[in-house]
Amino acid sequence: RNTITYNAAVSACETGGQWVRALQLLHEMEDSCVERNTVTYSAAVSACENGEQWAQAWQLIREMAHSRVERDAITCSAAVSACRKGGQWVQALQLFRE
Repeated sequence: RNTITYNAAVSACETGGQWVRALQLLHEMEDSCVERNTVTYSAAVSACENGEQWAQAWQLIREMAHSRVERDAITCSAAVSACRKGGQWVQALQLFRE
């Protein structure tokens, strides 16, 4: 298994509405020392957004910063949308300040 394989699996979870499984795969990658990149996190954040899990999406954004993984427009858009769905405007606005 490699980053590309995991990215495909996390993306499939996003499409299938399986945010819990997407997070499990993300952590499995860490445990297996497989690199997590912007694509990985974007798919996981989007899965959380689709599942209306703003806190999980926000945690992933924080984890990206801690792991020094660059955020892109897709990641930020999904995170803002997740926060919006959860009524968390303060967190959404904070993304624009960073």
